[in-house]
Amino acid sequence: MLLAASTAAVGVAMLPLVYLAVRTGEAGWPRIADEVFTSRVAVLAGRSLALAAVVTIACVVVGVGVAFLLVRTDLPGRRVFGVLAALPLAVPTYVAGFAWVSTVDDFEGFWPAALVLTLCSYPYVLLPVTAALAGADPAQEEVARSLGRGQWRTFTSVTLHQVRPAVTAGGLLVALYVLSDFGAVSIVRLDTFTRAIFTAFNLGFDRTGALVLSNVLVVLTALIIAGELATRARGARYSRSGGAGRPPTRLRLRAARWPATLALCGVAVLALGVPAASLVRWLAAGVSRPGPWGELVVAAGNSLLVSLAGAALTMLLGLPVGLLTARAPGPLATLLDRLTYATHALPGVVIGLSLVFFGINVAYSLYQTVWLLALAYAALFLPLAVGAVAGAALQSPPSLEEVARSLGRGPFAVLRTVTLPLTLPGIGAGAALVFLTCVKELPATLLLRPTGMDTLATELWTHTSTAAYAAAAPYAALLVVVAAVPTWLLATRTGLAT
Repeated sequence: MLLAASTAAVGVAMLPLVYLAVRTGEAGWPRIADEVFTSRVAVLAGRSLALAAVVTIACVVVGVGVAFLLVRTDLPGRRVFGVLAALPLAVPTYVAGFAWVSTVDDFEGFWPAALVLTLCSYPYVLLPVTAALAGADPAQEEVARSLGRGQWRTFTSVTLHQVRPAVTAGGLLVALYVLSDFGAVSIVRLDTFTRAIFTAFNLGFDRTGALVLSNVLVVLTALIIAGELATRARGARYSRSGGAGRPPTRLRLRAARWPATLALCGVAVLALGVPAASLVRWLAAGVSRPGPWGELVVAAGNSLLVSLAGAALTMLLGLPVGLLTARAPGPLATLLDRLTYATHALPGVVIGLSLVFFGINVAYSLYQTVWLLALAYAALFLPLAVGAVAGAALQSPPSLEEVARSLGRGPFAVLRTVTLPLTLPGIGAGAALVFLTCVKELPATLLLRPTGMDTLATELWTHTSTAAYAAAAPYAALLVVVAAVPTWLLATRTGLAT
């Protein structure tokens, strides 16, 4: 039953890839070859992969370092820093980009894009690594130190290996997020695959070229996923050992306490201070008149509506895949799990256009409805739901389900009374993360929202595209506030705020 439901869920998520295959195939191989084997595609591929690599490495360094300081040291003010460290997840990349561009002169190009994406994306590594560090058995580290290894050698040879799956999973999300990002790269004027695809689709002069670029992006995504899978397999022997559940001993920073505190303050200032100062400045400046408050409230209500629908549908589709991955591991479960990532790196504009095609030609009753937009969110963010459910299911003992079945309960009764209650915390965390990403999503929302429905993201984009920064500031500020609520819940769930 899990296999059938998971196959159906993955099939829904793969709809955009079917669209790409059909529409690209219509162009014929000669046209496809002419589009692929060009210097422009090589440059875009090199730049996109380089940006993904730089941002992923930076996010791993920052995310692992911050997580270690918060969980394993006697850093002062850990609760405050824990919340501050997670809050950049609530700042959309286009809001951060708009804040930096409006603050720093000539802020454009590769390294500005890398900076903005790193500051907004490192919580994707921070959150799972924090949870892994908090739940890891400290016995292995204590044994290493008793054998004469210092703190640094113990950290690199034992601690990092314990949390390696969490680091790899977070790094994969960051890499795919960077490949799919449109907001930051468009604002800082860096040509990547996503910006080139959006420009071609939006202007309508080269849709075949845009489709071919999208297929190249799918190939790059497949290569990254295959690399992550191979890395995970090689590191499988470094598993978290079961222990007595003792909390780890916090290392005393001594003379490094205040430099570490200043480093965390610096990260907070760059990730949160610059956007906050920019929003306050534009709200107060009044260069252009902000829209009526009624429009702001309507846009906020629409954002909540579509994001809740998207989170509900995504979690419904992700539940069977996550349970299958945790309870019936094997090649087929791994394949279905990895297939959910296939559309995660596609630009929202490609997802949006594929579902417009699907709505007009296959499911016309869904066209121009909130549920077609929710389906786009599900295709984009299904891996977030699957990962949260699988992680929670792996932490709950399957023996309880076996006992329930031995007492005569059927599979649905076991699912309802045992499995779901055990995985409920993970489901809640996944729903919060999916809701958060739905609130921030822009390109698919621009294409698929029902006529006349504006959200905080679309209103913000409309105003920033005409440089009406003061008019955009209220929408940006409220968008960050709305996204901060699920971010705080995630920080609490992973132990950052405790």
